[in-house]
Amino acid sequence: MNLPGNPAVSSPLLVLGLSMAVVGSALISQHWGGLDPCILCYYQRYPWYAAIGLMAVALALPRLRCARIGLLAAVAALLAFNVALAAYHVGVEHKLFEGPSSCASGAITGNTIDALRAQLAGRKPVRCDEPAFLLFGISMAGYNLLASAAVAYVALRLALRERKPA
Repeated sequence: MNLPGNPAVSSPLLVLGLSMAVVGSALISQHWGGLDPCILCYYQRYPWYAAIGLMAVALALPRLRCARIGLLAAVAALLAFNVALAAYHVGVEHKLFEGPSSCASGAITGNTIDALRAQLAGRKPVRCDEPAFLLFGISMAGYNLLASAAVAYVALRLALRERKPA
């Protein structure tokens, strides 16, 4: 995997861009597409948020090659964990595993019991075992699994490439 330009910037920038694209597509599908995420969907976003933060740190420290390599490797490990989490979620969707006992999403706010009751009455819980969206038979969790695996691979390859002397 050969990237043009300065690897101190291009490697973290590539992983940052890919991570932001994945998170952006999830947020767009939620806020503009009306696909409310379940609790497992929210959990699968956290490694992406961490990847974005770690790559921002790597970009802020372009001269520290060792730190950049470590941060790329950390992102690869985080996203490998996300592959496992997404695989669990896909298994829940296919009824291979039992999902968490609480499969409702969204923030509950209200200052009084009546306000909480009114909010809960108008809310349909989002189930972890029923995909809200399928494209070519693959759910959002399935696409997250594929994206996590792909970006983990890219981050690991970039870390290994930068480990070699120029």
